[in-house]
Amino acid sequence: MRLQNRTAIVTGGGSGFGAGIARKFAAEGARVMVADINGDAATRIAEEIGGHALRTDVADAGSVAELAQETRARLGGIDIVVNNAGVTHLPAAMEEVSEEDFDRVMSVNCKSVYLMSREIVPIMKEAGRGAIVNIASTAGVSPRPRLNWYNASKGWLITATKAMAVELAPFGIRVNALNPVAGETPLLKSFMGEDTPEMRAKFLSTIPIGRFSTPEDLGNAACFLASDEASMITGVAMEVDGGRCI
Repeated sequence: MRLQNRTAIVTGGGSGFGAGIARKFAAEGARVMVADINGDAATRIAEEIGGHALRTDVADAGSVAELAQETRARLGGIDIVVNNAGVTHLPAAMEEVSEEDFDRVMSVNCKSVYLMSREIVPIMKEAGRGAIVNIASTAGVSPRPRLNWYNASKGWLITATKAMAVELAPFGIRVNALNPVAGETPLLKSFMGEDTPEMRAKFLSTIPIGRFSTPEDLGNAACFLASDEASMITGVAMEVDGGRCI
């Protein structure tokens, strides 16, 4: 019960890695707010784990402010935030990605972390402690072609994590990131362009351990970074990638 008596927000918690993180946090004793733009999905996971749910658009300032207010009202505080919500554009030459897709990727993957920080960091400063876990990607370390602007958004998030960690350490707030390789999530088909046995084999050939990341892998890693076991760890972007970035 490493997160006993802690409260946590998991964005994008209605499916994929976010759902795995929400499940693990609840199993370790946390009270969890599952936030997702898909309100029904958030509710399903919350009911499964005995948590709370709120439909949230992490790229919208008003929606993020509501998330912070509702979490404090329902859970009594905010100890942990996992910025997991993310999107990608379909594989394409960088100059062919539409401006609409570019803006969406940057809003959900980057601006959301700013908006969440603007609401949550003052609460954590007041409490004198907190843990933030940003879900970045191996794409920010070892980019794949034709996912240029997604790669860039995750590189931004890794740098943001380190900058946040330096600034917030004196206030007792730790900030770390996880870099998963592609996993069995709703984004997998978007990364590959098409979900075929041949395309999966091509992807898996770049992962030494020979499998995709799972929601359980990310749940275990996020739980460690959010717990007191990682009290001396901040500013780290840890690969959960089966050796992909070696």
